[in-house]
Amino acid sequence: MKSGLARAALLGYRVAGIGAYPFVTPYLAYRALKGKEDRQRRLERLGYPSRARPHGPLIWVHAASVGETNAVIPLIRELVRRNIHVLLTTGTVTSASLVQSRLGDEVIHQYVPLDVKFPIKRFIAYWHPDAAITAESEIWPTTLAELARRNIPQIRVNARLSDRSYDRWQNNPAIAELLFGKLSLVIARSDVDAERFRDLGAWPVIISGNLKGDTDPPPYDPQVLERYRSQVGDRKTWAAICTFDGEEAAAAFVHRALKPRNHQLTIIVPRHPERGDEIEAMLKQKGLVVARRSRGDVITPETDIFLGDTIGEMGLYLRLTEISFVGRSLTEDGGQNPLESAMVGCAVLSGPNVQNFRETYQQIIRKGGARMVRDVEMLAKAVHYLMTNDIARRKMIDCGHEAVQDMRGALSTTVKALEPYINPLTVTARLRPASAGA
Repeated sequence: MKSGLARAALLGYRVAGIGAYPFVTPYLAYRALKGKEDRQRRLERLGYPSRARPHGPLIWVHAASVGETNAVIPLIRELVRRNIHVLLTTGTVTSASLVQSRLGDEVIHQYVPLDVKFPIKRFIAYWHPDAAITAESEIWPTTLAELARRNIPQIRVNARLSDRSYDRWQNNPAIAELLFGKLSLVIARSDVDAERFRDLGAWPVIISGNLKGDTDPPPYDPQVLERYRSQVGDRKTWAAICTFDGEEAAAAFVHRALKPRNHQLTIIVPRHPERGDEIEAMLKQKGLVVARRSRGDVITPETDIFLGDTIGEMGLYLRLTEISFVGRSLTEDGGQNPLESAMVGCAVLSGPNVQNFRETYQQIIRKGGARMVRDVEMLAKAVHYLMTNDIARRKMIDCGHEAVQDMRGALSTTVKALEPYINPLTVTARLRPASAGA
């Protein structure tokens, strides 16, 4: 581990929270994936393609998980509108399912290759992208180096750096400059993020705002929504969404505390639906009656918890309520995106740990569309207050809508900043259409 790139790779993995090292062999990396991904597509993580590369200009867009994927969908559609092929990579089965449901054949989807020399070289040599666009925060040293070696522009959009990542990179300034200096352009989502990228050696850096403000509200099936609304009837509801371990138990505490007064239905939507069995067992141990969306269970008057353990149906769950607690904020750190809740028409509640969405929450709270709670007891009081105070709830919903509207505009700023890279590709694509052969 003597070279600067090797040290950079090791730091990159540590900052990303990956318990792996850059000298790991592809075979060991492959073994590490066992049980975590689509078995039939696991070779994609070693850089082996499962689709043919289309003729014409192609941009590689990477979005690690569901949140990042949702954020870049409008940008992807803008690239496709300009006749540019998009190769979209993601890192999870959940995000792959989202890509299929939201984008279908508009893009070529592959699982992102491991940040190891031979998978990355194989991947880039086959797809030969004209540019690489990565959403948000991931820094993969081997990928950065290989793209730079081939003079492929690397652009970071909706860019952010968490407090922890920034501190770690600051403690290794030479390595940070080696890596961040390889970025061709950084389009940061806030003033703070822009300053952090500049400090670490990235240039040029511009500020766009948050792309998530320009996304559409999450979709839903009107027939399914109407069926569940009829089952819920006139019961009061609230939802705990994007929950992590411990927050489902907190939602159960709130439900039991409020049930004697409100007879409400509690909707729980875990961030990782595969935890459904575990969550249901915990809820049943507390004496609660659970209906699971994945089983198609009917919501009856006796149902305490509607467990939303499916992928891509956040639009359904949020439209069954007007009160949304956004997780990874009470028993975990970082927070989750509150914009979907505000877009759909929910008063937003959150725990205090929202470091990854600090600016977004500040803007919504400033407008009056969201409130922070410090613990589960305070959450119970806030849910009860909003359930029983229609005027206050409606005011928060309206303020949330206003905050979302104020945050729009990041997409147009991002597209304008990308024009030096995408306009030549558009011209090439239109002069020689994709149908002209491989």
